[in-house]
Amino acid sequence: MLHASPDEIPRPCISIIGMAGAGKSTVGQALAQTLGWAFMDSDYLMEALYGSRLQGVTDELSKEAFLDLEACVVGSVRAARTVLATGGSVVYREAAMRHLASLGPVVHLEVPLALIEERIARNPERGLAIAPGQTLRGLYEEREALYRRYADVCCPAEGRTPQQCAEWIRDRLTEDGRLTRGPQRTAR
Repeated sequence: MLHASPDEIPRPCISIIGMAGAGKSTVGQALAQTLGWAFMDSDYLMEALYGSRLQGVTDELSKEAFLDLEACVVGSVRAARTVLATGGSVVYREAAMRHLASLGPVVHLEVPLALIEERIARNPERGLAIAPGQTLRGLYEEREALYRRYADVCCPAEGRTPQQCAEWIRDRLTEDGRLTRGPQRTAR
């Protein structure tokens, strides 16, 4: 059994939020590698739970049922020294966001709508939780306010490589001490 030394400070998780297509998984993997931490993707956890691609899960469930499932999956995460890439719709359930905040800092990966549209067009099977009749622009505008509300740090990703984003996030969280102390707060 492994034991931490008494003077070793527990490390938090870092949760990455943002729109589908923002690069949360790619940046999250780069950040985990930069920190020497584990990486987890809540979309993959949902796919494993259902034994289906995420788009199949979103097609099978109503939007509200999908959001409830996502919140349940995210709320079950118990980890340390882990970078967690979340689904873009996680911000619709306050309980999920409170849980993420209890694990450590929440980082919003900011990407402009035009780039999101381009990336989603290239991968239409990504599993987007969108209401019937809602436009991608409407969804983007609705979620951006929620991302900013819940984020401790907002990383402007446009023009940065995933590695540059990872280093930017590491540097910001190191500067304010969030990588040297365990989780201590709850979501706003």
